[in-house]
Amino acid sequence: MKINGIPYRTIWPDPVATGLVRIIDQRPLPHRFVVEEIRSVRAMAEAIREMHVRGAPLIGAAAAWGMALAIQPSGPDGAGDWLIRLKDAARELESTRPTAVNQAWAVERMLAVGRACASSEQARVRLREEAQRICDEDVAACAAIGRHGLRLIQEIAARKGGAPVNVLTHCNAGWLACVDHGTATAPIYAAHNAGLPVHVWVDETRPRNQGAKLTAWELGEHGVPHTLIPDNAGGHLMQHGLVDLCLVGADRVTRQGDAANKIGTYLKALAAADNGVPFYVALPASTIDWSRRDGVREIPIESRGEEEVRFMEGLAPDGEVRTVRICPENTRGANYGFDVTPARLLTGLITERGLCPAAAAGLLALFPERDPGATIA
Repeated sequence: MKINGIPYRTIWPDPVATGLVRIIDQRPLPHRFVVEEIRSVRAMAEAIREMHVRGAPLIGAAAAWGMALAIQPSGPDGAGDWLIRLKDAARELESTRPTAVNQAWAVERMLAVGRACASSEQARVRLREEAQRICDEDVAACAAIGRHGLRLIQEIAARKGGAPVNVLTHCNAGWLACVDHGTATAPIYAAHNAGLPVHVWVDETRPRNQGAKLTAWELGEHGVPHTLIPDNAGGHLMQHGLVDLCLVGADRVTRQGDAANKIGTYLKALAAADNGVPFYVALPASTIDWSRRDGVREIPIESRGEEEVRFMEGLAPDGEVRTVRICPENTRGANYGFDVTPARLLTGLITERGLCPAAAAGLLALFPERDPGATIA
């Protein structure tokens, strides 16, 4: 993706300094574009935990680079036995965001590479190579998701005879949530690039407003027509035929097709089901948790600080970003970060290997190597 005409990924290593990784700090967006330098596993864990980076695929990539930084020779993580440091880094990184599965997937993959190395020197090289490979694979997967999802938009566009295809999103499942392209936005970008008329209803996504801050910003940078809406407007739009397709991402999808995503996704899926609007979840294979079946009961749901509910930030008339309280001083807040949409409410899943029903049989048809002899419940 491009910012002011310059192509960027969301995370990238310094080509010379092996102990330096750069990220786009998402917190100041859309008001300021800031590139942050990460030099230690502790700093990377903090960046994931405090949402300098966010989005399941990007969290996985960030965790991979955190593992690589854990055994670089310079900085506070450079002393002691390298394999012990790597295992310590794994524990720290896996604890940062409990709902998303990608960081655990990436950490385990990096650990396997580290354990196969004969020396710290070999591990430093191979872990950097593996982190870069994880990033490159994510870019390729998201591009493929875009190609597969494009078919859905093309079919709707053909039926509408040239009228814009209206897509509703929730949270940010775009380029900023991945290394490039995005998951739910990848088909949108592919359609826009192909010249199809597409318009996006962007949920603001309270309480952190990832839709308003991030999705709207990146769609605008890419020139995609879009309109920001309150989270509770989606049902009304669907009732009046103003939504043709819902596309969302996911932080974890079970082997049966249940999808955990930003809080509020479940309510959108209910509204879509009631109004006959197709509802798809776009995800790379790294987001599938093959060990879990019942998402509502088995996926851990992260609870974040109540200040995210009680306070909001925005650009003041004087040009400064300010934080204000929006409720009575003594009012407490509950802040569940995610909810789970049962597979029965999903029209389907869009992965890098194609579209499938949100069901064990559908996923195993695309990924037969995961459990080729399984008995489908």
